[in-house]
Parts: sequence; structure tokens; C-alpha cells
Amino acid sequence: MIEPSACTTILVGKKASIDGTTMIARNDDTFRPITPQKFVIQPATKGEKGRHIKSWLNKFEMDLPEDAQRVPAVPNVDYKHRGYYDESGINEENVAMSCTESTYSNERVLAFDPLVKDGLDEDCMQTVTLPYIHSARHGVEYLGNLIKKYGSPAGNSVLFSDKDEIWYMEIVTGHHWVAQRIPDDCYAIAANRVSIEQVDFDDPDNFMWSEGIQEFVEKHHLNPDHEGWNFRHIFGTYTEQDRHYNTNRVWYGQRYFNPDIEQDPQDGDLPFIRKANKKITREDIQFVLGSHYQDTPYDPFGKGTDEEKHRYRPIGLNRTQNAHILQIRTDVPADCAAIMWLCIGGPTFTPFVPFFANMNDTDPSYNNTSMDYNMSDAWWYYKSLATIVESHYSQFVQLDTTYLTELNRWYRARVEEIIAGAEGKSGEELTEYLTAENQKTVAHTKKESEKLWGQMMIESIKMSKLTFNMDENL
Repeated sequence: MIEPSACTTILVGKKASIDGTTMIARNDDTFRPITPQKFVIQPATKGEKGRHIKSWLNKFEMDLPEDAQRVPAVPNVDYKHRGYYDESGINEENVAMSCTESTYSNERVLAFDPLVKDGLDEDCMQTVTLPYIHSARHGVEYLGNLIKKYGSPAGNSVLFSDKDEIWYMEIVTGHHWVAQRIPDDCYAIAANRVSIEQVDFDDPDNFMWSEGIQEFVEKHHLNPDHEGWNFRHIFGTYTEQDRHYNTNRVWYGQRYFNPDIEQDPQDGDLPFIRKANKKITREDIQFVLGSHYQDTPYDPFGKGTDEEKHRYRPIGLNRTQNAHILQIRTDVPADCAAIMWLCIGGPTFTPFVPFFANMNDTDPSYNNTSMDYNMSDAWWYYKSLATIVESHYSQFVQLDTTYLTELNRWYRARVEEIIAGAEGKSGEELTEYLTAENQKTVAHTKKESEKLWGQMMIESIKMSKLTFNMDENL
């Protein structure tokens, strides 16, 4: 059985970011709080004939090319029941992909192009695409051809980036899709709804689309607008779930990046693409991905009424299985330019750890995750840390905030230290060096996390109700 997921996406163009990098980011939110994941390297292949993939969730299968690039991936541990879901990665040519943002279309369009039960779904999508593409634009073209051939069993949106461009692709019916290039000086937020608005079919530099989509819409009388061709209006939904589950997440993200703009959190026509009031940092993205309507009545930990605190679905959830920011830099050599900022445990309370994508292995605590509770596994360890902070939020949130702030300070210096140490290295020597440095970063993060654990345990002892003060000798 294929279970839909419910994620939040943030895309930041290179001129919208503080350091000229492209960044694509997403929370992987499932409908189950416990779906263990691991962080692994899928090795490159050369001339390997007979490669084949078959989904564990439906009857989709296809042959794979003989040659494939090495890519990191964040798959499910229980792939036989949950599917592969490689999730996110950056290939050897510094092309990033994250999939998918579950996206729901309306019954009018599905009546004429229904979903294909055994088509290419998100469980196999990255595996059959990322190792074979050479740019973000090529990623859209490559995946678009696969959807044309095999069809899609679900509405899915896919993120692609390279050092120059970011593309957001929305697959909305069995065979139809549209992709839009995010302008360099803009950001975009998506949250489980069709997001792309007006499509300019005379601008192939900034839009791509499935073959015959205009004729499909015209033939079946699907455009509700008097003028224009608004993809969201034609293919999207405007439901009660959208108003309380989806649009409010876009509203809060835009409120953070554009605090001067007044908007309604239930407005189904919030813009997809905006220019932020200031240049966007990685820490800004981390905050939004982990946010829960801070400084509004809708914060579950805030001072609003019970109804207000439960009115909208937060962005950061306890069932966020991982969160990631895929960053491609332009100010350093290409073989050091791709960084996966990976958060295992939940972005509200646990850190985004930087991994240089040019690596040949990941730390054992990340790549050997157990299905059963095991504090040696990064996934279980940071999931537990987040649970402790949340369960004693008022007592521990400041300790956690200080811990995350200090790690972010250290990570910024650490990344530059690693790049400086890479000077003069290339090829396998460089890959081995970055792999080893990634593992040192993991070790430092664990060390600092242990300190937080200790602080929280000491405070927990002090909070015990099984105490009685009368005489210090009793």
C-alpha cells in the first residue's frame, strides 16, 4: 500500500541567498511518527549490464542504464513494506534532487487523465533519475520522459537544483505536469498543494510542461478563468484541508521572509514565488522548516486558546523523519561545492549536520539504522533527543536553542576549515579526505549533543515530584 506523505518545501535562488548559493530544502513528513531511515551512499556503476529496479509498493519496474553516478540517499530501513524512497541527494556533477512533495489535484482533471496505479511513484523516483542527470533542467526533462512512458500513480512535486538554476516540477495527473524555474532573486514555498500559478508557454527558458497539456485542458473545458492559464486554478484544490493543513504553512514561511506583508493564513491564492525582505541564510531555512507558528496564537506551545493552538498543522512535526537543505556553492572548487545539510530526528529541536556530498561512505551511526530502538543509531538518538525537549518544552527549549545556535556557529567555521584543508587534493584523495572530515563533524555533533542530554537529565532530576523538604537531615 502506498501511503501519501505531507511535506514542506523551500527553494532559494542564488541571488536571494546571502552567499550566492542555490538551496533546495524539504521536510520529509510521513503519516507515521516512526519510519526509521538511514543515510547511505549508492555507488557509481560503469558498464554494468542487466541493472533493473522493481517497486516494493506497486508493479512498477524498469531497466536501468549501465552507467550511474554515485549519489547519497536517505532511504527507509523497512524498504520491503515502506518502499525505497531515496529521498534526497546530490550527484557527482553537483545536481541536487529532492522528492517528493505530495501534491493533490482535483477530480475534474483526474476524470480525464486518472492516476496510473502501477506507474512511477516517489518510492523509486530518485533512484531512477538522479544518477543519470547532468543539470537541474535536464532532471525535469529526464523525469518528464519517464512519466510520459510509465505514468504516475500519485501527485508528486520534485525539486531540482544545480549551481545556477532551481526547478520545481509538479506532476498532477497520470501523465501531465508543469515545471517552473525559480527566479534567481526569489524564494518559493510549497506545502502539499499545486503551487505553480500562471504558465507562460512562450517562455521555455522558465517553464517546461508535459506534451499536449494545453490541448488536454482545452478539450475537456478545465480552465475556470476568463483569462490566462493558471496551473493552480486548473489542476489544484481549494478544500477545507488546504485551509487548515496546507496554505497556513506557506503563510507562516512568507510571514517570516516578508514580515511587512499582511496575508490570510487560509488564503488559497497565496503567491508561490516572492522576493524576501533580506537575503536568506541557511539558518533562516532551518528555522522555517522547524517552526510551529512562533509568535502567533497558533503556536501549540504558545498562549492562544485551545482552539487556536490546534487550528493549523505546524511545519515542524514529530513525524518529520528527516529534513534536508541541499546547497550548491559557486565560490569554491566544484568538487567541494555540494553540501547536504541533513537533520535526522526533526528540524524543530535537532541540528542540520553538514555533509560534503563528494564522499564514498557515511558514518556507521547513520548508515546502519535498526528497525528497533537503538541509541547507537543517529536516527533513534536524535529522535529521542527531540522527544525529550518537546515533552518538557518550557524547561528545555532554551537549553536546546543554545545548543543549536552554538552548533550552527561551529558548522559555519567547520565547513570553511574543511574546504581550506582540501586545497591541493583531487580525485580519490579528495573524496577520502571529505569522507573522513564528514565523520569528524558527526563525532563533534554527538559530543555536543551528549552535553545537552546531561543538562536535561540533571534538570529532570531537579523537577522530580517525589521529594519533600522539611529538614536537611531527613
